[in-house]
Amino acid sequence: MHDCISEISNTLNKHKIIYEILLIDDGSTDNTKDVTQKLQEAFSSLHYLKNENENGFGRAIRLGLDNFTGDAVAIMMADRSDSPEDLIQYWQVLLDGSECAFGSRFIKGSKLVNYPRLKLLANRVVNIMISYAFKIKCNDVTNAFKMYRREVIDGCKPLISPHFNLTVEIPLKAIVRGYNWKVIPISWQNRTKGVAKLKLKEMG
Repeated sequence: MHDCISEISNTLNKHKIIYEILLIDDGSTDNTKDVTQKLQEAFSSLHYLKNENENGFGRAIRLGLDNFTGDAVAIMMADRSDSPEDLIQYWQVLLDGSECAFGSRFIKGSKLVNYPRLKLLANRVVNIMISYAFKIKCNDVTNAFKMYRREVIDGCKPLISPHFNLTVEIPLKAIVRGYNWKVIPISWQNRTKGVAKLKLKEMG
């Protein structure tokens, strides 16, 4: 966790971007809260939120989306699979006038490291179906790592998905409701710790 927080913080500091980091504890049974309190001594912009209600990835993200204070928000995994450098690219996309910044791991300029073969196949099938069904030129809708202006999140509420299906609900609502968006290439590397909790049945 320390490496994840420090990489994000150092990158944003380097580019002189004012920020906050919300760490959402979704029912962990380890010492996440104690570790976070120690990290807050080094990273003053880090804030801890515990999901006291029913657990679920979507519910945890919704808690964060109800509590962030900035002009925009990015959803990132805490397993270091997403690159902090891509946060800077996302922010620039919003500064250039877009309301949503979507990353793709499957276009020219992107970088993909150790993506499990079966998961990759399922990803491509699902995303192709979504792009055809909604007639959109985005081939990585299911990726959670995106950035939105505050007004987009407010305009997409109520958000209802309890699990990883939230990663599809938000961008599709944003597109259907007319917010403008841009897709850029991003990098992704497979987690080195922990176990992915995504269920294909749930996403379907």
